[in-house]
Amino acid sequence: MFNPLSDDISLLSEVELEQKIIELGRKYWQTRNPQVQVQISNMLEMYKEEAYFRRAKQYAKQNEENGESGLDSLINIS
Repeated sequence: MFNPLSDDISLLSEVELEQKIIELGRKYWQTRNPQVQVQISNMLEMYKEEAYFRRAKQYAKQNEENGESGLDSLINIS
C-alpha cells in the first residue's frame, strides 16, 4: 500500500516506526469520523507492512549468518 502524501517511511528508524504505529492507532480510536478512520487505517497498514518487512529481512539475515538454510538439511530424499 502506498500513500503519495506520506513521507518516505524507509528512512525512519525502528523506534520512529513503532512510535508512528502507536500514534496512528491512538488517533484512529480518538476520531469518530468514518472517512478519517479509513485514511488512518490505510496509513497504519502501510507502517505495519514496513515493520513486518524489516523484521522478516532481519530474520533472514540472522539465519544466513548462523548458517541455517531452513529445512533443506532436514529433508533427505534418497
